[in-house]
Amino acid sequence: MTRPPAPSPPETDPNDGGTVPNAVRWRILAVLLTAIFMTLIGVSIVNVALPSIQTALDASRSDIQWVLSGYALTFGVVLVAAGRAGDIMGRGGLFLLGAGIFTLSSVAAGLAPDADWLNAARLSQGIGSGLLNPQGIGMIQQYFRGAERGRAFGYFGTAVGFSVAIGPVLGGFLIEIGGLELGWRLTFLVNVPIGIATIILGLLWFPKPLIRRSGAPQAGAPGRAARMLRALDPVGSALLGLAVLAVLLPFVEARETPLTWLLLPASALLFFLWVRWERRYARLGGSPMVDLEIFSTASFTNGIVIMTLYFLGMTSIWVLVALYIQEGAGMSALESGLFGIPAALLSAYAADWAGRRVHRYGRKVVIGGLLLALVGLATSSGVVLLYEQGHLSIWWLLLSLSFIGLAQGSVISPNQALTLEDVPLDYAGSSGAIMQTGQRIGTSVGIAIITAAVFGTLTTSSWSMAVSVGFGVIGLVVALALGVAFKDLRDRDGSSRVRLAD
Repeated sequence: MTRPPAPSPPETDPNDGGTVPNAVRWRILAVLLTAIFMTLIGVSIVNVALPSIQTALDASRSDIQWVLSGYALTFGVVLVAAGRAGDIMGRGGLFLLGAGIFTLSSVAAGLAPDADWLNAARLSQGIGSGLLNPQGIGMIQQYFRGAERGRAFGYFGTAVGFSVAIGPVLGGFLIEIGGLELGWRLTFLVNVPIGIATIILGLLWFPKPLIRRSGAPQAGAPGRAARMLRALDPVGSALLGLAVLAVLLPFVEARETPLTWLLLPASALLFFLWVRWERRYARLGGSPMVDLEIFSTASFTNGIVIMTLYFLGMTSIWVLVALYIQEGAGMSALESGLFGIPAALLSAYAADWAGRRVHRYGRKVVIGGLLLALVGLATSSGVVLLYEQGHLSIWWLLLSLSFIGLAQGSVISPNQALTLEDVPLDYAGSSGAIMQTGQRIGTSVGIAIITAAVFGTLTTSSWSMAVSVGFGVIGLVVALALGVAFKDLRDRDGSSRVRLAD
């Protein structure tokens, strides 16, 4: 692969996985997972707290929407630029900076006197999360190799599963003990001790230096600040950030401001300009924020497509389940939260199981997970329809949704490991951030499209039929991801045969 010249100094870290002792690598992973657990808990708890926030702060519907979407927007916009900054400046330092911003923003959110203050804090939380998440993925690539990398990503998936399971229950408990005024504040403040622990342990355990500094410049060469700015590719960062914002904003704001749909054509133009700029920057000897040559690596491109399609479809499932259980079946919010616990715990188990085997079985693990997702969608649709006819208890969803949990653990973390295995370490952070950006775009687009299909069906049919239509649309998207996974498997088999013939 032809790559642009790396910025000075070289991106080979003296604290790379080859020289860091084994015990230190696993301590580093513990810090990464603690912070990622914190950010995910912060998302799932907020979903439970929204009614209390609306009542306590006398917030409008638009205010409440921005409690969710503001975080998602800033998170998605800064991801790739933050990943590239970590590649150049040092991932450990930016990880701790992101953790600090997230923790301070949690304090601000917990003490918010009104909805505007709360939404400003949520925007800041998104920036902190956007800073630390790509560093976490980049550091897993940096410090782990081969089968150990698969195990590390497996533990990553386990942390995701536990956070999804614990978040709603913990949120409900905190709201219950804190009451209307204090309860929702505790759902933000609970992040603070976790954030402080993350920062302290990171300072103790992360290899030094946390921030990489370039050496003295040669005579006539640009100064340190100029070289760093050139390496960070500010024009490319701005173009990509604006492009992502133009994609995401219509899907989170269109109900309040329909004219935001006009941003979608603008996003296509911005992506085009970004690609042109990155190619020109590389030709001129600069270090672009994303090495576009990585897209010629089939495993990376296929993995990005699989992940984007998976999130486009599957993240809508829990939105539909929550709506159906409460609106269609007439059950409480707490009962609705219980339906996701077995799936989340099985997701955590499956992520660990798959992480230990992905190095051996490769994309077959992901294919198995996607097939499980289709089984879960079909059986869940069957349970919903049979419940409407009085032939089955709604609690059978606990079993059918368990297939969804197994699918999540078998797809997300293994696909991350396979997608990034051939990516140069110099671009580990930015490449991982591209994958996460695909997730964010897929999630926003998918929820908008699939909920529109459900509510459109609901105007002429029952909740059961509407949710089944939603599951069917999700199934079509998952089937597309499955086709890409089979294509990647064929590509890998073909490459293996070529290497053997050589």
